[in-house]
Amino acid sequence: MHLDLPEKRYYSIGELAKAFDVNASLIRFWDKEFDILQPKKNAKGNRMFTPEDVKNLQLIYHLVKERGFTLDGAKVHLKEGQKKTLDKFEIIRKLEGIKVQLTNIKNEL
Repeated sequence: MHLDLPEKRYYSIGELAKAFDVNASLIRFWDKEFDILQPKKNAKGNRMFTPEDVKNLQLIYHLVKERGFTLDGAKVHLKEGQKKTLDKFEIIRKLEGIKVQLTNIKNEL
């Protein structure tokens, strides 16, 4: 999954819901369910997600939505092999980005 997000220090839940093409309520739910997510809250109490939270959301999305893990299965998977899973996921993400770039180059030829 390639997200089209500008580089920022914090992202609102609305920005992430749009980028992931899910309801904001799903992101709120995942925030409650997964300790790996640690958004800050502003004075109004709105969640503000860091780039690290975005990476973790991408990983959760990948496990639950793309690979079909249950929430409990995703939690166990994250706890057992978080570093290994993140490394693999980073490689996959980078390769997907390269694929998009190559496709764009091909289309320009």
